[in-house]
Amino acid sequence: MALNAKTGEVVWEKKVEDYTGGYYMTLAPLVAKGKVQVGVSGGEFGIRGFVAAYDANTGDEVWKTYTIPGPGEPGHDTWSGDKWKTGGASVWITGSYDPELNQAYWGTGNGAQWMGDSRPGDNLYANSVLALDADTGAIKGYHQYHHNESWDWDEVSAPLLLDVPKNGNTIKALIHPGRNGYLWTLERKADGIKFVDAKPYVKQDVFSSIDPETGRPSYHEDKKPAMNKKADFCPSLWGGKDWPPAAYSPKTGYLYIPANENLCGALTGQDNPPYVRGQLWLGVEIKDIVMTVREDADHIGELQAWDMKTGEKAWTHNFKYHNWGPVLATGGDLIFAGGTNDRYFRAFDAKTGSKLWEYRTNSGITAVPVTYEVDGVQYVSVQSGWGVDAQRMQNRVDKAYGFKTDVPQGGVIWTFTVR
Repeated sequence: MALNAKTGEVVWEKKVEDYTGGYYMTLAPLVAKGKVQVGVSGGEFGIRGFVAAYDANTGDEVWKTYTIPGPGEPGHDTWSGDKWKTGGASVWITGSYDPELNQAYWGTGNGAQWMGDSRPGDNLYANSVLALDADTGAIKGYHQYHHNESWDWDEVSAPLLLDVPKNGNTIKALIHPGRNGYLWTLERKADGIKFVDAKPYVKQDVFSSIDPETGRPSYHEDKKPAMNKKADFCPSLWGGKDWPPAAYSPKTGYLYIPANENLCGALTGQDNPPYVRGQLWLGVEIKDIVMTVREDADHIGELQAWDMKTGEKAWTHNFKYHNWGPVLATGGDLIFAGGTNDRYFRAFDAKTGSKLWEYRTNSGITAVPVTYEVDGVQYVSVQSGWGVDAQRMQNRVDKAYGFKTDVPQGGVIWTFTVR
């Protein structure tokens, strides 16, 4: 939908897809080169994901690129039979845009159903980052973070576009703290995406190795759930980091990750009824999703800082319970984030990780903070309102610990001055 910014009048509105088929959208549009790009969600309903672009002036569809290749397209042979038609690969989060290369980078979710043995093959381009030509939608390159996915580790967060020093050179990087628990460094190029490096930022026991040239992981097969087969794995299905965005400060050169450590889980594939358009189609019973806390754990949530110059962790601030807080890095060497069930909004020293300030709000904060200036005064605003994924994880943590935590609900916008 396009609105006249002065009058509020509807200029145009276009139907992207039919919600009765399980399609919906959870993201803000990405506007580039006079086009409005959006992606669709609904993998848990067996949709076929895509990114589409519309003319910003007229709303006419300019291009549409499916995240699962069809017959005759590269990668189609990574799907068996007709599984590509209902294979998922949702796009949950707004992509990133590189004006120099004129490419948009979009992260994709897991395949449908959840268990990989129900859809043999690598299943491109699920659990990947795609480089799309902003003019045509053509796929210029991709990197698949893990193939034939079975852990519900969506990799939908758009990678951060950073200039990163590597071996005496500076590379145009794509940085992605993955839900699979690895911190990925990729290089964006005019003709594709090149793997550079990957290392775990939380405990991860699924990957047995990663190919140093391609970045393709190998698996411990006993850690891979399947139909009628239970497997335990770390991190849990919510991953080392879920959708809450990380942040980067060009002043410190640090990447700041809202992470969850010491959470593991288990899944067992189930024989579900046949696919029915618009109905839930997971291949897993919700009641059978298991999450556990490691026995020796003294905390769960973390705010991590990684030095992109060295590739090493610079500091970590721990929280007793989980962290679901998007991060804001400012030019004044401050880090702002919420995300914990105690309802606090906090400021940290970007260089050292020292907590400088905190304020308890009405609810838990899972929103992205913003900062701006009015008449020479800097402000930070954030919405406080707990629920959905943060509350679902809270329920699982409570079950693991054997108690009940009450986090008040509600949505309030809080604004603070920075002095």
